[in-house]
Amino acid sequence: MQQPSAPSPASSSPSPAAPVPPAAPRFDERLTAPRSWWVIAGLLGLSGGLVMFPLGTVPTLGGVIAAAVLAGVAVSSYGSARIRVVAGSLVAGDARVPVSALGAAEVLDVEEARAWRTHKADPRAFMLMRSYVPRAVRVEVTDPADPTPYLYLSSREPEALVAALDAVRAEG
Repeated sequence: MQQPSAPSPASSSPSPAAPVPPAAPRFDERLTAPRSWWVIAGLLGLSGGLVMFPLGTVPTLGGVIAAAVLAGVAVSSYGSARIRVVAGSLVAGDARVPVSALGAAEVLDVEEARAWRTHKADPRAFMLMRSYVPRAVRVEVTDPADPTPYLYLSSREPEALVAALDAVRAEG
């Protein structure tokens, strides 16, 4: 009896020139919290145990577990923000904007990103900021019905995000 042969890696992966299916994300980034925040969450768990220490062993363990779980949930939820370019739309956090409603995208270096977070910021802008991500992308909103002037998106890979937006814009 002959065993079916496994496909070779070269034949199973798409070639670089192969078109990307419209449902496949062109860009997908999760703005995860840094490791130091997880260390702080663990220390908060220990402090919860110290608070309960005078009450005995079982309350101490309960305090450690409860405080660590609460701190871990807080860090995880804050670090779960995603930025994706998929199906002709830019999805950033809770916002979903068609790429056709977006204008020019600009990669911001550390200093320029700080300026757009502070003194250059417009209160009407949509901002997905994470303090632990120093670089960002600023994308103009060209839809006249939308009062949002631009999107400010913290990103560890701003060049890739701008390239994905440009690629979707070029297709459509």
